[in-house]
Amino acid sequence: MHLNERPFIFYRNRLKKLLTNAVLEGLQSDKSFGYLKDEIEKAKVLDGRKFPGNVITMNSKALISINGNEEEVTLVYPQDADLIENKISILSPVGTAILGYSEGDTIQWSVPSGMTEILIKEILYQPEAAGDLHL
Repeated sequence: MHLNERPFIFYRNRLKKLLTNAVLEGLQSDKSFGYLKDEIEKAKVLDGRKFPGNVITMNSKALISINGNEEEVTLVYPQDADLIENKISILSPVGTAILGYSEGDTIQWSVPSGMTEILIKEILYQPEAAGDLHL
């Protein structure tokens, strides 16, 4: 799947505000920042109650494989990131990469150590599918 083919996000305004704050803090030079900004601008907005349950959204927990190594990760806003608990920030390269992708998708993504392959193996929890629309 190409970046501009990602489905849609309904939390676009919150992510736009996050990016505005990142600019104020001088973080906009990070490559992931640019990718995320482009995706937010292209995103199709959808009501959370209509969001497919097999897509990674904010606060989703997923089993992913990064270059063949399996990890359970939760995609979170920067203030909630915690590497010990495998909570990855949306502003991290892997966090930006997985947003909006579905179970079974394979993503080729540039990270600081080079090109990496990320496979979305399973969505373990998605707030929208669980009815947790407040997250």
